[in-house]
Amino acid sequence: MTQWQIAMIMMIGYLVVALIIGVLAGRKQDKESLEEFTVAGGNLGLFVMWFLMGGAVFSAFSFLGAPGWAFSRGAPALYIITYTAFAILPWYIIGPKIGKIGRKHNLYTVSGFLQKRYSSRGLAMLIGIITLLASIQYLATQMKGMAYIFNIMTEGRIPIWLGALLSYGIVVVYVATGGLRAAAWSDVFQGILMIVISWTVGITIVNQLHDSIPNMFRNLTESNSGFLQIGAEGSTMSAMAYTTMILVSTIGFLMWPHLFSKSYATKARTIKKTVLVYPVFALFLIPLLFVGFASVNVIDPSQIGSPDEILPYLITTVMNLPGWVYGLVGAGALAAAMSTADAITHSASLELTDGFIKNVKKDLSSKQTLLIMRIGVFVIGGLAYFITVFGGQGLIALLLGAYGSIVQFAPGVYAALYSKRVTAPAVVTGMIVGTIVNYYYQLVADSQPLDINPGILGLLTNIALVVIVSAFTQTKELEMAEEYRKIGS
Repeated sequence: MTQWQIAMIMMIGYLVVALIIGVLAGRKQDKESLEEFTVAGGNLGLFVMWFLMGGAVFSAFSFLGAPGWAFSRGAPALYIITYTAFAILPWYIIGPKIGKIGRKHNLYTVSGFLQKRYSSRGLAMLIGIITLLASIQYLATQMKGMAYIFNIMTEGRIPIWLGALLSYGIVVVYVATGGLRAAAWSDVFQGILMIVISWTVGITIVNQLHDSIPNMFRNLTESNSGFLQIGAEGSTMSAMAYTTMILVSTIGFLMWPHLFSKSYATKARTIKKTVLVYPVFALFLIPLLFVGFASVNVIDPSQIGSPDEILPYLITTVMNLPGWVYGLVGAGALAAAMSTADAITHSASLELTDGFIKNVKKDLSSKQTLLIMRIGVFVIGGLAYFITVFGGQGLIALLLGAYGSIVQFAPGVYAALYSKRVTAPAVVTGMIVGTIVNYYYQLVADSQPLDINPGILGLLTNIALVVIVSAFTQTKELEMAEEYRKIGS
């Protein structure tokens, strides 16, 4: 049996196990319960929540994009460690507040949270649309990662379109049938797998190529000292671009509906404990960044189609490791991608249904709403699959682009929690213009003013408009504004 056949069998075996775990987890729930499908009954424990939060964040970019950026960009790749260390901290304060508000008013989405506070159907519909666009970008990141893994680990036998279809098809099935609980227990299995594999494989690669971690960095600094610096001569990124890239990721982190809505799925004490132990999960990224650094001066960039392919290419071509290692790394990368894809698919369907569809057709029953959410999982997956197969951006570019639009929720959310003067017209105006600015500088413009991240340019515009428009519009829902502001954490 050839190496690629061993790898393919192991990866398909992993997919089968992930499907079984997801389906079995979903079988224990009430299939007709909207609350169970959306927030798993609101009683997820610390162990599951830790993996659910970690799995929802660390994705295809971890096994593919992170090593790719370390290989091609150098020090700027460290932004991943920086933002994951700090971005979750506000959840310690705002998470319990959001959870209490959600339980009191039976909420399970960002759109529902803001619609209740600002009494604006238009705002909820806008959030549903923006979430759909951003989620498709984010999902495309995961699908590209899964497709790369299957394609490279099988030496091209499984094409990009089939690799994405196989792996993401599993996600769609267990999310549509089991909701959040199925995603949560799948993430526990996937999280354990990717932590063990990343450290085992990462350190092995560094030791084989450079004998030790100190030698690896010594070789890097001798060949190109600026490669491990920000904004210096030889660096691949300016200090402003690096700083604002961290800012957009940090601020946008908790605005993602699949992270925001976790406040509804557990208790305040569990949220606070999760914040305290969560950064430990991020440590599994370190050996993956080492893989990228270790590959510099070992692999010629012209030998690979994209920096995102550096880890699988290194294992299959440069180091010529046995097929079971191919399969092990492939399973770890698939686990990382799928653990995020299930959370995004689930939340995107919830936001589109609760924010947009329910405000277009207001008389939907709980049973009809649940059916639409399940159908939405397939529709959203299909759109993301189209972008994956026909789109051309790299994994980190897709990820940062998605963050740039989702970060525009931040002014409305924080104003809802801490101010009674901000109005619905102000939030809507700021969100629309901020999103347009982000996409303009991301997709149309050749460069950004002062090298500022497009998402931050949009956010600054957004905040300015929220302040200005609020000053000229009257707050109508003072009672609800005061309730949101005063509720304790």
